Amino acid sequence: MKELIKNLGVIVLLIGVIILAVPTFSGTLTNAILMTGLVVIIVGYLSHIAINKRIE
Repeated sequence: MKELIKNLGVIVLLIGVIILAVPTFSGTLTNAILMTGLVVIIVGYLSHIAINKRIE
């Protein structure tokens, strides 16, 4: 369980990448999708740093 929590930030980051990749391939790219993907990636990056500082 500790390993899953340690990698939670990376998992959220990958979800943000998927949010950006799927509409790109389907051709329905809008600014709302781009902003959502950006916010999820930034949250994943910051949470990865914060979680790893607390665990170690």
